[in-house]
Amino acid sequence: MLDRSDSLDKAFHALADPTRRAMVDRLARGPASVSALAEPFEATLAAIVQHVQVLERAGLIETEKRGRTRTCRIAGSGFEQVEAWLTARRQLWERRFDALGALLAAPEEGPEASGDSGENP
Repeated sequence: MLDRSDSLDKAFHALADPTRRAMVDRLARGPASVSALAEPFEATLAAIVQHVQVLERAGLIETEKRGRTRTCRIAGSGFEQVEAWLTARRQLWERRFDALGALLAAPEEGPEASGDSGENP
């Protein structure tokens, strides 16, 4: 469980940064070189490479070097783990809200519900 927690921590840390989230959004459309990922940002190529490394260590992207070009693509396994974690929490809260909704929709039980005002004649 500790290993899974560590990898989730890395994934959420990686996704906490808006630059890295933007990079993931770009990669969701298809593979891209590090240079292409850097284009919309006012950051050095070295800073972009560091962002890429964080995403890669988190298991969210994979990179492949061909010649002088490093190409990045989404790695499904990291996102599957994040999705599974989020889905489990969503399902828990949906069950809780369903139970609350059922409780609120149920007829009120008590003296008022049975027609007994609770007063002695």
